[in-house]
Amino acid sequence: MSDFSTEIRQRVHDARLSVSEALASGDEYLAQVLQSELDGLRRLAAEHQVAVD
Repeated sequence: MSDFSTEIRQRVHDARLSVSEALASGDEYLAQVLQSELDGLRRLAAEHQVAVD
C-alpha cells in the first residue's frame, strides 16, 4: 500500500470521527463543514482508486 493510500484512509477515518463528535455535541454547523471535508476526501480517494468504505 502506498503512503498516499495510507494517508487518505487515515484522513477519511479522522474526518468521520470528527463528524460524529460534532453531531454528538449538537454542533450541526460544524458537522456540515466537516461532512464537506469528508466528501472531498472521498472524491479524492475515488479519483485515485483508493477504497475507503
